[in-house]
Amino acid sequence: MTDKTLKLILKSDLQELNKLEDFVKDVEAAAELGEEVGGNIMLLLSEAVTNGIIHGNKQNPEKDVTIEAFVKEHIVEIVVSDEGAGFNPQEIPNPLAEENLLKTGGRGVYLMKEYADEVWYNEKGNQIKLTFNRK
Repeated sequence: MTDKTLKLILKSDLQELNKLEDFVKDVEAAAELGEEVGGNIMLLLSEAVTNGIIHGNKQNPEKDVTIEAFVKEHIVEIVVSDEGAGFNPQEIPNPLAEENLLKTGGRGVYLMKEYADEVWYNEKGNQIKLTFNRK
């Protein structure tokens, strides 16, 4: 299998999330993934891109969120980057803590750790890499 790269650039508008489904289908096809992994990728990409649009780029239409998928022999790496100031993922409260259970937000970072095989943030905190094993 040859390595493949797919790329999608979205404006900082929540309407742009509609473009994710076709992108994920392209990644699934390129990586020959099953529906379960594809569903996990769709869930996590929705979270990461929403975070990039709202928290990173502050819904500034002049800023983009870039998604790159790297399909390799044994893994799929998906990198989501925004043009914001970044954040420290260690400062996100635990969504499973009793005081946070009823909050409507704050679960995206937790879900990424649960459903991706590996999660990495750049030092600035405006880029995340999600790795999925191709079994």
